[in-house]
Amino acid sequence: MSDILLKNILVDEVPKDIEISGGLIESVMPAGSPHTGTASQTMDCSGMAAIPGFYNMHTHAAMSLMRGVGEEQDSLSSWLQEVWKVEARLDPEFCYHASRVACLEMIKTGTTTFNDMYFHPETTVRAALEAGIRPAVCYCVLDLNDEEKAAREKDGTEKAYELLKDAGGIFCASIHSIYTVSEKMILWTSDFARKHSLKFHIHLCETRAEVEDCKKAHGGLTPVEYLDSLGVLDQNVIAAHSLWLSDTDVEILGRRHVTCVHNVNSNAKLSSGFRFRFNELRDAGVNICFGTDGCASSNNLDMLETVKTSLLFQRAWRGGKDSMTPSEALAAVTSNGAKALGINAGRIEKGAVADISIVNLGSSFFLSNAPVLSNLVWSAHSDSIDSVIASGRFVMRHRKVEGEEEILSLARRQLEKIRV
Repeated sequence: MSDILLKNILVDEVPKDIEISGGLIESVMPAGSPHTGTASQTMDCSGMAAIPGFYNMHTHAAMSLMRGVGEEQDSLSSWLQEVWKVEARLDPEFCYHASRVACLEMIKTGTTTFNDMYFHPETTVRAALEAGIRPAVCYCVLDLNDEEKAAREKDGTEKAYELLKDAGGIFCASIHSIYTVSEKMILWTSDFARKHSLKFHIHLCETRAEVEDCKKAHGGLTPVEYLDSLGVLDQNVIAAHSLWLSDTDVEILGRRHVTCVHNVNSNAKLSSGFRFRFNELRDAGVNICFGTDGCASSNNLDMLETVKTSLLFQRAWRGGKDSMTPSEALAAVTSNGAKALGINAGRIEKGAVADISIVNLGSSFFLSNAPVLSNLVWSAHSDSIDSVIASGRFVMRHRKVEGEEEILSLARRQLEKIRV
């Protein structure tokens, strides 16, 4: 007996039946094929298509209640000053309720896994597991070259690891950036990650100023060259932004098999830049993923919007020649994310983890002879996602998420804590 049977659903333009059991895809067969048993839940998906659940590979979930903070600022550095003032007031209760809002928003927009970097990660894990989606979280080291603070950051990382390593989801090591973390702590955190076989999440090459400041501080080395000289870069590093890269940087990132995460909306809004070197990184062998960043900069957690904006910007700055394709963009938000986190998912095939978004093709956005994927990324919006299955169970069905009114109501009470 299977847990879920999706009948007559398009998979890569072909009608299929999908059986799900024990959190995995048990079979993907031609529509109408005989089934060996019965399903506890059957959904007729005529007029719908299946795509893998999205991976938001760089975000700060609890910023969902910080939309609008620092919006008058026109650079990352000035924006951070405003954000840090607000973050000084945050407590675990705020982060829990804000993370619940983030998880709700991610489910409504088709995301089933997210890679988070923020305070009180235990609250984010709790919120995600209650919502039914998969969190990757970290304790983000930020010592500002202060030895006393570095000691506290070591202790915080170790305690968070012990608390969360078996709590569900994925625990990662993390530093904020090379400009907020001392060299000693960069090395310590990298060693900690390798000792415990953890992914290592970092902001990298987000702005031109970061690169120029690094060159001045480290004998002409770019941030990528600097981290490589320390022996930090390897296949477990997830480098958010990776925007201001030289040819040498691209070669190093490819040779070290680093994952780079493009955050197009956040980078554009904060005037950090837009010329993400997708083609060069792809050709060098880098695993490329997409993220939204936090809602204080991107304003939403909508990965479909991220896909469209990324495609538009790549076409614009490359003049349309040999630019990213919709299928490459879809891989960046599905299978590439799963690869980065070491999960057998991101694909609709037998044996993969059953993370599936069900797209309603009944709107005007799909009234063309173009492929479903083309209409989805160029024309549709995320409210075309009718239902979402995460780890083999429905977390949204027909646009309804259990408890969403309560989640929003309780979150509104937290806003007073950050009111200016």
